[in-house]
Amino acid sequence: MKLSNIRLEVMQTIEKSLDELLTKYLKPIEENWQPSDLLPDSKEPGFFKKIEEIQALAKEMSYDLWAVLIGDTITEEALPTYESWLMDIEGIDQDNKNGWSKWVRTWTAEENRHGDLLNKYLYLSGRVNMREMEISTQYLLNDGVDLQTGRDPYRSFIYTSFQELATNISHRRVAALAKKTENNLLAKICGVIAADEARHANAYINFVKRILEIDPSELILAFEDMMKKRIVMPAHFLRESGGKIGDLFTHFSNAAQRMKVYTTYDYIDIMKSLLKEWNIENIAGINDSAEKAREYLMTLPKRFQRVAERIKIPKKQFEFKWIAVQNEGIKLADLGSI
Repeated sequence: MKLSNIRLEVMQTIEKSLDELLTKYLKPIEENWQPSDLLPDSKEPGFFKKIEEIQALAKEMSYDLWAVLIGDTITEEALPTYESWLMDIEGIDQDNKNGWSKWVRTWTAEENRHGDLLNKYLYLSGRVNMREMEISTQYLLNDGVDLQTGRDPYRSFIYTSFQELATNISHRRVAALAKKTENNLLAKICGVIAADEARHANAYINFVKRILEIDPSELILAFEDMMKKRIVMPAHFLRESGGKIGDLFTHFSNAAQRMKVYTTYDYIDIMKSLLKEWNIENIAGINDSAEKAREYLMTLPKRFQRVAERIKIPKKQFEFKWIAVQNEGIKLADLGSI
């Protein structure tokens, strides 16, 4: 569907201030942390001792938490898919070296460090079947994503606002759980990634605020449409070797729910926070269709709350091929929660 002229005008208007937004929400490359800043240096004499410490602490973390950490890593490593999606949004010109294309590339460059760092940590941990994890990563890149935004910037920025908040919660919670087992290195790794996600969320939330100033009715209608479809996670097509597309995501999601890393209630809380951030309840000057959409949006958290209260999460852990249980000499049944 071709974008309306007003949408293109809105994108061009916001683009004029993107240099300012780049400075506010993204960091200069030379000042940014890099994966090597947080991992043991192989040139240092104490390198192998530090690896032993990483592997010893890895054994103290629960099975479900490892499943979540690996799934989060695979999601982060599928970054090329997300960049190609953002670059294809109408109003973003790939040939333009400034403005929107510069934003997407700079955002991608920051996000790319997350998968690099987590992948290296998992490799050093000695608790991961790296080949199986890599197969899942390749599948996720191969299978792509269907975020249900089309090429619409309004829907896309609503999605990224939601998703960046969700990844912030997930990484932040993994950091807190790692800290409980005194795995301070993993806690720090997930903490710095969570901080990036929070900054990026603020940027996309700001983009939506600017759209609301110019085209509030269409933005609210786009918000309603995205919430009716539900915000799907980027890893919703997740699978293992020999599996079918998407058949692993429920097991990954169940592990996250059991560990309370990311739950249905977090989904509801994000919805509430965005309704408040964008002041949806009080926006003036909208048309009748947007008014009906606003009424729907404002009642949605309570509806979801009732649904969430009826959801039962399976207690039984799924045996992921990613986790090298046999190498540890530990039976799956012996691996309890933190």
